[in-house]
Amino acid sequence: MPPAPDALPRRIALVHEWFTPRSRGGAELVVQAIDALLTAADRQPQLAALVDGESRRPGSWLERRSVLTSPIQRLPWGISHVQQYLPLLPLAIEQIDLGAADLVISSSHLVAKGVLTAPDQLHISYVHTPVRYAWDQMHAYLQCSALARRGLGPLIRWQLHALRQWDQLSAQRVDHLIANSRFTARRIRKFWGRQAEVIHPPVDVGRFRWDAPRDDVYLCLCRLVPYKRVDLVVEAFNRLKLPLVVVGDGPERARLQALAGPTVTLLGRQSPQQVEALMARCRAYVYAGLEDFGIAPVEAMASGAPVIALGRGGLLDTVRCASAGMPKATGVLFPDQTLESLQQAVQWFEEQRLWRQLDAEVIRRWAERFGPDAFAARFEAALQRAWAAHRRSCDVAASDPAKVPGLLS
Repeated sequence: MPPAPDALPRRIALVHEWFTPRSRGGAELVVQAIDALLTAADRQPQLAALVDGESRRPGSWLERRSVLTSPIQRLPWGISHVQQYLPLLPLAIEQIDLGAADLVISSSHLVAKGVLTAPDQLHISYVHTPVRYAWDQMHAYLQCSALARRGLGPLIRWQLHALRQWDQLSAQRVDHLIANSRFTARRIRKFWGRQAEVIHPPVDVGRFRWDAPRDDVYLCLCRLVPYKRVDLVVEAFNRLKLPLVVVGDGPERARLQALAGPTVTLLGRQSPQQVEALMARCRAYVYAGLEDFGIAPVEAMASGAPVIALGRGGLLDTVRCASAGMPKATGVLFPDQTLESLQQAVQWFEEQRLWRQLDAEVIRRWAERFGPDAFAARFEAALQRAWAAHRRSCDVAASDPAKVPGLLS
């Protein structure tokens, strides 16, 4: 349900890190959902990003939309390789002029929350994660960095140190923070010293069929990058000699292909229709990465498939664990990001024949709690509350400055 027309201002800006064909993940789905919500209320926002490679692409949801961009847009390969300019991105995001907006909404996983706003502007930031590789995953990032292995480790460490300082400072400029999971909210509290409301991102559960018969094949679907720890999944199924299909592409693909035993098949990137078919028929979805939220596990549950995953991070919000005795369980969570822990979880799932015990319809109904309608209702309510509180604060300041703490000090 869209916000009531009079509940929000007409001048709204919606900021994201970048709009490029190379990035179409969960963060982009959130931006698209927020844009649709505001547009339905006759409040189509002014879009802004570091770079825009989508508004001129035929068929894009941003086709012919106006997008404010940063100086990175004009640099060589800025649109296609914006992340290569990482040291410049904090400065670049601050160059976008949003002075015409009364309400600024940012969708941030790197620097979008750092846009500059005035005291009479309200800034609400939906945070997908504080920068992982600048904070708690810095050492893992450096171990996998080709530049660090070439002797540039000290320079990268200095750049990440500077990014941490800016990241913490810029977080203080946001008026209201929204986190995509309880895990992200804890990281926000740890790194930024701020409280955040939790609103889970929208997952298009309606596109998945949940009532198909189950095959005996397990499924792992994600980008093949080191922190997803697909190597643990492949090794576990090598040992167990159980059938596993891995879907996805990335820099880890060649290593995983060499690691895969006779029961493991790597399919590479698949079409949305092929993914839906695999989700609908797999015995279970298996995942060993630490996620801030994790859309793919929710998509698997929307398909009626149980989830076997690491019991940390955002999956504690989304998976109801059978081994913990939770009612209406939707899967199994293993405690440690180790081969042994994952292997034991899969073995227990097999021994208990849980794919027969866990009801696919119950799993699907649980997944529907994370659907687009639920996100829209919660985000709309958060917008209205924050804007109403902002208006009251502005009215108090205008009528009696002495009532605003610190205003006259």
